[in-house]
Amino acid sequence: MTPRININLAAFAVISAVMMASTAYADTETERLREALRSATAQTRQLEDQRTALQARVAEFDREKAAAKAQVDAAKAEVRDIQKQHREAIEEFNKRLAERDETLEKWKAAYEEAATVARTKDAERAKFEGQAAAYKASTKNCVAKNGQLFKAGGELLQQYQEVTIGDTIVAREPVLGLRRVEIQNRIQESRDKLLDQKVTP
Repeated sequence: MTPRININLAAFAVISAVMMASTAYADTETERLREALRSATAQTRQLEDQRTALQARVAEFDREKAAAKAQVDAAKAEVRDIQKQHREAIEEFNKRLAERDETLEKWKAAYEEAATVARTKDAERAKFEGQAAAYKASTKNCVAKNGQLFKAGGELLQQYQEVTIGDTIVAREPVLGLRRVEIQNRIQESRDKLLDQKVTP
């Protein structure tokens, strides 16, 4: 054999070895890529499943959020109603309290007026009772003095009836005037009795 054929054989051998190595490498690389593709596909499926699960959870959260929002809105509406009822109850209470205070003031004023009238009436009653007692005592005194006055008047009339014409002549006797003095003394006595029975106010 010639050296040229040897070179060609050697080159062929090298090329064959390279091709075989290249084919083996390509098969290995292909297998590796296929494995990578299978792994990526599995991961993609897994991620897709996770995404679907997450979307389902997000939808569930959205439903829960909507339900919670509805509950919060209902609770807020209930709180507003309760606050409104509370305000109305306070206003009603304050109104009734003001009416009670007004009624109490009226009763208080009426009581004070009644108490003032009662005190006035009591004072008047005490005054009238005092006056009545004084009038009773005065009337009793007047009745007693009237009896004495009637008696003195009766005595005076009796003496007047007993006067005779002779007494009249003797009373006018100008010389001694003794009878006249006696008559004047009697008159003065009668006058004193009458004055003693005079009622003084």
